[in-house]
Amino acid sequence: MSASSISSPWWDRTVLLAMAVVLAVLPFTTSGYVLYVVNLLMVFTVLALGMHLVIGETGQFALSHAAFFGIGIYTAGLINNQWQPPFFVSILAGAVLSAVLGWVIGLLALRMRDIYLALATFAFGEAMQWVFLNWERVTNGSNGLQMKPASLGGYQLMNDLQAYPFVVAIAALMLWLTVALSRSRLGSSFRAVRESDVAAIAMGVNTRAVKVTAFVLSAAFAGVAGGMYTLFTSFIHPESLGFQTTILILTMVVVGGLGSVRGAVAGAIVFGLVSELLRQAPSYQEIIYGGILMLFMMFLPKGMASLFAARRKQQRAASVAVMEKQA
Repeated sequence: MSASSISSPWWDRTVLLAMAVVLAVLPFTTSGYVLYVVNLLMVFTVLALGMHLVIGETGQFALSHAAFFGIGIYTAGLINNQWQPPFFVSILAGAVLSAVLGWVIGLLALRMRDIYLALATFAFGEAMQWVFLNWERVTNGSNGLQMKPASLGGYQLMNDLQAYPFVVAIAALMLWLTVALSRSRLGSSFRAVRESDVAAIAMGVNTRAVKVTAFVLSAAFAGVAGGMYTLFTSFIHPESLGFQTTILILTMVVVGGLGSVRGAVAGAIVFGLVSELLRQAPSYQEIIYGGILMLFMMFLPKGMASLFAARRKQQRAASVAVMEKQA
């Protein structure tokens, strides 16, 4: 393998093609539980991509992702229970409501930074969990909400296998959208704001609009993830939408590699699997995630993605050395 091939478009296309082949073959070779886990990993991937947009791309430290995820779940689930529309309608409704509330949080972000913004968004997340727990007439409170199967054209998604192709397709669409955003002029504005507000303004970037847009997009991604979740599950409990979920998503993005789409996807897959393995020990999950976060911040602050970057740098240097020797 050449020095630059790991980072080349050819390498990216090969990895994507291999993933597509595995995902295409999976329904014919595995059990329902494995498909459930893969569906869940797709949901985590969209959640991580949403948090990547606001923290990784724009540098706004927000801790409200679990709340937007819950809004997406409850909105899609309640609409589906009431009217049974095509599932993409209920998912879109959850994404729009999350985006509207994300716009409100984005306006708050204009006045706060760093720890103050983190505390404000954390408070919003706790407030939303209180709503999920106590607005019993709508959410059924602490008893949790039973949801009818999602449907499309009279065809109901009754199990993980039937939901699988739609969940994978939506995750692929959101991944493509994230990459497109990252490579766009808006993505460049995100990163300019992340590096320095003053420098961004000097470059002509409307930092106010950019920050609000990042929060809106991030919340919409979480709303879509919530809608995806309703495609293969029939029950949601508010306890699963607390701070622990936010820490899990944050761990995925930070440990994967802040500012890296590849890192966000890798973190979602790795820590989605870890979360599933630790399901029998929920009391220890926050401790374990916190410990992993601390270790990575101390010894590998740029996450798993930096390992590949370091390897590329070493191989590039070796290749240059060989070329100089041959010359």
